[in-house]
Amino acid sequence: MAKTRIEWCDYTVNPVKGLCPVGCSYCYARRMYQRFGWNPEIRYEPYWWKNIAVLRKPARIFVGSTMELFGDWINYDWLDAILASCRKMYWHTFIFLTKRPENLIKWSPFPDNCWGGVTATDATSFSKATDGLMHVKATVKFISIEPLLGPVRFYPERLPYCGINWIILGQQTPVTKATRPKVEWIRETVQAADQAGVKVFLKDNLAPVLRDHPEFWDDIPQGDHPNYESISELRQDFPSEDCPR
Repeated sequence: MAKTRIEWCDYTVNPVKGLCPVGCSYCYARRMYQRFGWNPEIRYEPYWWKNIAVLRKPARIFVGSTMELFGDWINYDWLDAILASCRKMYWHTFIFLTKRPENLIKWSPFPDNCWGGVTATDATSFSKATDGLMHVKATVKFISIEPLLGPVRFYPERLPYCGINWIILGQQTPVTKATRPKVEWIRETVQAADQAGVKVFLKDNLAPVLRDHPEFWDDIPQGDHPNYESISELRQDFPSEDCPR
């Protein structure tokens, strides 16, 4: 377990260790494994939950920040044990994020204190993410669009139809001018989410983009989101945890 700088959670934990086979070009964990020569064997560490169980203050915990837990290389018994442990630690919120949305349904319904999310990077993967989440039952269902590599155009009504409560937006890291998303992509996604009544969380790494485009704040109505008043304070909304399942 580790305290994290990921803005939408408090801790990360990786009950499955090893080099993730997905091999995304932008994966920070893969770079660390290669740099430090860590053991690439995929393996389950059954006592992962002990450090979390002693935390009595409720926390948001990202499970599997360095490993795709819904890939075919994960033993079913491992994931069963992980979800069972999450269920026992009912005072915490456990957040799962996958690039294999087609496999989420195998574990539905998720425990009440578990959120299920899918990573998307552009319009094609966003459509796949919504399809994968449609029939999944979880208290919160979300899409993390990070890194935002292209425009994500979608019908706003599709989000509530698929039961999606939350969208996270961020850019590729390490942040460079070459990795910057266009401000139009951010604007279009936020406007569509607002129209659908879906909460939006803009990661801190988008601040340089929006500071260069102050007109963004004129194009998006402030509504009930006071963070719009300052470019230095990004809108970072969280979903209601009593969302309909």
